[in-house]
Amino acid sequence: MLDHNALVVVADGHHAILYRNVAKQGMELAEVNRLTPKNLADEGEGHAPQERSPKDEDEATFAKQLAERLNKIVLRHKADQVVVVADPSTLGVMRKHYHKELESMLLKELSKDLTSASPDEIAKALS
Repeated sequence: MLDHNALVVVADGHHAILYRNVAKQGMELAEVNRLTPKNLADEGEGHAPQERSPKDEDEATFAKQLAERLNKIVLRHKADQVVVVADPSTLGVMRKHYHKELESMLLKELSKDLTSASPDEIAKALS
């Protein structure tokens, strides 16, 4: 069960949506932020890892930058529980860049693309 205010990250190689669990009991997800490669790159969240095609490189770069953003959130004590929902390739890249603190606060990972799903559909997939 997700704690109140747990961070739920739903991502693919192109964008991410950050939600918080606003329910005192149970799960009710409220969107708090949308991240794109442009707004992560504007903040200097790391450089492109060496990958194959330009599309793969863009997706891997975004996944790495997203993991670095989550690391910062956790290290700044802005989340006590984290759930990551991402397509398999994005999740694979993100895992390589998790900080130990983030790993310790990771409640669940779901290897699935739910970026176009509603908050209710995401909550259902997590329960």
